[in-house]
Amino acid sequence: MDIFLIVAFLALGALTGFAAGLLGIGGGMVLVPFVTMLLAAKGFPAEHVVKVAIATSLATILFTSVSSVRAHAQRGAVRWDIAKTLAPGILVGALAGAQVAASLRSSWLAVGFGVFVGLMATRMLRQRPARAGRALPGAPGRFAAGTVIGAAGAILGAGGGFVTVPFLTRANVRIHEAVATSAACGFPIALAGALGYAWAGRGLEMPAGTVGYLYLPALASIVATSVLTAPLGARAAHAMPVERLRRVFAALLYALASYMLWKGLRGH
Repeated sequence: MDIFLIVAFLALGALTGFAAGLLGIGGGMVLVPFVTMLLAAKGFPAEHVVKVAIATSLATILFTSVSSVRAHAQRGAVRWDIAKTLAPGILVGALAGAQVAASLRSSWLAVGFGVFVGLMATRMLRQRPARAGRALPGAPGRFAAGTVIGAAGAILGAGGGFVTVPFLTRANVRIHEAVATSAACGFPIALAGALGYAWAGRGLEMPAGTVGYLYLPALASIVATSVLTAPLGARAAHAMPVERLRRVFAALLYALASYMLWKGLRGH
């Protein structure tokens, strides 16, 4: 990997880590489009580049979720009782989701990801509080919910918070506990999803440094800076006009969504 790509991935890790800490958003929404751009420019196979970007983004959560959960746990916000009951379904869903994503055309994944990011940008602008509903389901219901969370996270290269937080808040879990518990659920999503993508991409003719669909040089570079800037973003959230920054970031997400839609539709 040349020096330009190393610097680009280091900068990308710093950006996504800071944004995650500042705005509480998943880094995958930024990582996947930018990693796709960088790897496509470097000649990665077009039929695999989006899958590599999603898999690599997902694997970064293995590292960033640990520091996030530690901070939440110190404040007693993680509902471990919920996380433990969701985890089995999450593991199954993430493993299966990686296999499903690997079987799809990259253009379909790009379109789906573009739609998802556009919806998340709209949600970020609206910021409507989730309405409380019924209580948490029993063990079978939590396993089913975990399966959906894990599959969605693996297919989109995200930690699943876009599903987990609304699910928990509608079940009368306090928002801070929902966010903290969602962060704890990000680790099993990332672990099972990363292993699933490594297995699904075995035997493919890929550039050096790739294990299955995981591109290790990008993973190492992004993690090196994102774990440093995420705490800075969280600290800055208390001193900066977050609402204005939220609008700017939403505009960036719309641009990235447009890029992924364009890439997917052009692939068709």
